[in-house]
Amino acid sequence: MDLPYLRANPHLLPTFLAHQRLRTTPVGGGSIAVAERIGLDDGTQLFLKTWPGGISAAPTGGAPTAAPQGFFATEARGLRWLREADGVPIPEVYAVSDDLLLMEWVDHAEPSPAAAERFGAGLARLHDAGAPEFGTPGPGFLGNLPMDNTPGQDWASWFHERRIIPLLKLAVDAGGLDPADATAVASIRVEAPAEPPSRIHGDLWPGNILWSQSETPWLIDPAAHGGHRETDLATLHLFGGAPHLARIVGAYNEVHPLEPGWRERVPLHQLPLLLAHAALFGRSYRTAVLDAAARYR
Repeated sequence: MDLPYLRANPHLLPTFLAHQRLRTTPVGGGSIAVAERIGLDDGTQLFLKTWPGGISAAPTGGAPTAAPQGFFATEARGLRWLREADGVPIPEVYAVSDDLLLMEWVDHAEPSPAAAERFGAGLARLHDAGAPEFGTPGPGFLGNLPMDNTPGQDWASWFHERRIIPLLKLAVDAGGLDPADATAVASIRVEAPAEPPSRIHGDLWPGNILWSQSETPWLIDPAAHGGHRETDLATLHLFGGAPHLARIVGAYNEVHPLEPGWRERVPLHQLPLLLAHAALFGRSYRTAVLDAAARYR
């Protein structure tokens, strides 16, 4: 089994996995999908994502637990769309189905200042590749949460209607927020400088950067869509911030300077990801959501 054969016959991948014809090694770190490393006979290393209880986890033919409809196809489409921009390196997609996603393996390394600067400049080029409108045709996901990507022309109203309001409902339904919290957050002012839609990653918290060898950073796990470029910059500040964040921002600004006041808008752009965490992981994120929203009432 080598890569050219697998490229030519991606439909056979589930059979190879079910009959253990491929060498797989579990990979830790994921909170949504099951991740494994696959080694081919020609030495090629690949990265496989499946749904918990899916085909790779049930080689004897047990009924798999299905991923949300379109989950892996949406991720593959986002990876390919971001890769077309030739900004930040994006793993190549080799195969995708309802149950799995197979892509290029990236060897990890420690982040360095030089890699951070390369990432910042590449991110600016990615954003500058643009998008036809805010949102994107077809379904969207943030983690495993469904996202309404219905396209729109005005970012402020699109962000409020397609991100804040739906995620608020999910967070309240899951018990992460109270109904009164939702009323307060729903009333915030959504304001940012008018810019054309950027081609953004959409879920760019620091864990979705792979720091690889040769001072090369890669992007993974996108929720790609046409959005405001400040959103990606804002989420890089979450959960302790990306390594060498000042270098990232400095290199970004050299390619495409951010508008004045962008730092004051960081909590606004972070709200969707914080709301998603409240929906997925509960009330431990309630204070962060309310603190971020309080700045815009």
